[in-house]
Amino acid sequence: MELLIRNAVVYDPINGIDGERMDILVRDGKIVDSINEMQAKVIDASGMIAMPGGVDIHSHIAGPKVNKGRELRPEDHLRYAERGGRVRRSGVGYSIPTTFMTGYWYARMGYTTVMEPATAPLETRHTHEELNDTPILDKACFPLVGSNWFIMEYLRRGDLEKCATYVAWLLRAVKGYAMKLVAPGSVETWGWGRGLMGIDEVIPHFEITPRDIIRGLCRANNLLNLPSPIHIHCNALGAPGNFRVTLETMRCVEDLSRGDRPSIHIVHIQFNAYAGSDWASLSSGATRLARYVNRHSHVTADLGQVIFTDTTTMTADGPWQYRLHNLSGNKWINHDVEAETGGGIVPYHYRRRNYVNAIQWTIGLEFALQVKDPWKICLTTDHPNGGPFIEYPRVMAWLLSRRARLASMRRLNKTARRRSILESLEREYSLYELAIVTRASPARILGLREKGHLGIGADADISLYRIDPSEVDPSRDFRAVRRSLRRAAYTIKEGEIVVKEGEVVGVTEGRTFWVEAEVPEGVSKEVLSDLKERFEDYYTIRLENYPIEEGYLRRPSVRRTRPEAWVV
Repeated sequence: MELLIRNAVVYDPINGIDGERMDILVRDGKIVDSINEMQAKVIDASGMIAMPGGVDIHSHIAGPKVNKGRELRPEDHLRYAERGGRVRRSGVGYSIPTTFMTGYWYARMGYTTVMEPATAPLETRHTHEELNDTPILDKACFPLVGSNWFIMEYLRRGDLEKCATYVAWLLRAVKGYAMKLVAPGSVETWGWGRGLMGIDEVIPHFEITPRDIIRGLCRANNLLNLPSPIHIHCNALGAPGNFRVTLETMRCVEDLSRGDRPSIHIVHIQFNAYAGSDWASLSSGATRLARYVNRHSHVTADLGQVIFTDTTTMTADGPWQYRLHNLSGNKWINHDVEAETGGGIVPYHYRRRNYVNAIQWTIGLEFALQVKDPWKICLTTDHPNGGPFIEYPRVMAWLLSRRARLASMRRLNKTARRRSILESLEREYSLYELAIVTRASPARILGLREKGHLGIGADADISLYRIDPSEVDPSRDFRAVRRSLRRAAYTIKEGEIVVKEGEVVGVTEGRTFWVEAEVPEGVSKEVLSDLKERFEDYYTIRLENYPIEEGYLRRPSVRRTRPEAWVV
């Protein structure tokens, strides 16, 4: 199929295109420089802006924890229900929608690629089942490695080569894309009835610290030359004063920079940007974190912006979920995953009049507006922890318009409003900067070369919105812009029109990305021998039943990497 999009106002930051009126040519699912215009389908994009398809770097959309959340919250099913249509299936859910609803809602907003950021390796087979079942979107999943027994044993012995080889084996075994660390060491420590808040406390029995894990896995990531940096949910998440732990986490890998590529990505930084000594004195640490990010090139972050709504929190940080259960009194699920990780689920309602919730809301926006370089930021709500991804257009409006922020602040807890600097921040994102934080930056951080731009050879993932920059001022007309961003005029996935005027009109089958890293054969044999010996002691399944075959993925897309230098 050939497609010609005429007269679009294009925002494509990777190629430096900032609001230029131009045509976009598509053939066989790719952006090309020439087509047969007589045979091509034509879309007149006059009065519309065009951006690459949205890329979400961090959204909990699939896997056992999401499925368990659906089971825990039947009331969430009643919040939103949608009938099936000519090409759609019916579905339910708001903060934890069903797989089909997830694909449809993202596509309606112009998103085409989404990362599932935390999967217990042992249970990743089910994660892939749900990713397979999610239509339209390209996706990948990040296996959890921050409390893994094998990794901690290798790091305790100082054997980085074997640690890196184990990571390579794990990514290949579960068909994962990047390493995810959730409060490194905390789940293992909590299993022994102890807490772990900083990065220099010793993990029981393994006699290493979170700092050792972070640095070790960052070095292993560099050794394997993986396309994405390590993704870290910092220790002490949700605790007043935790911004200091976040700063120390960033500092501890300053010397492990990969040139112009980040070495560490801090996820949902809002939840780790708290100052104060208790809940009554809670305040924002966003300014100090933003100041550090502005001065250093080795770190990137996504927001984890809070939305005032009812949602479902879920994370591999089981200790934090237990504390949230005690703070809120809400129902709670805890889960322990053998020698790997843990997790918890707690429903939660963010309220404007609640002082703590109001401070949380201001922190994410303060950080986003004070980091000078938007290439270091990705827009997220840590779906569904800060709020459902369907509310992204609301966050976009807050970034684009100071008026939109002030309109929300008028209904905010008065003490929180008085203590926040948000009202004094006059910066407003441009549409070009919005395209960076929702498309170009996450694609570049993830190393997805065919995503996040509209250059020749890129995947033909394109979103068109009925926003005419010559007539619409996003700062003044933020409500109209928000409506347009919520319902794309067109979403095109690999050259096929899947959304028209906010309605799903076509359903495609997205790809699943995973990484196969090459390691020296001798080291690989030693590690495999270790695994065979220890699996019988550590796991309830046999080693031969652990790996997921590539054919299990509906449309796998493998990224093979070679170490730049196998030198420790």
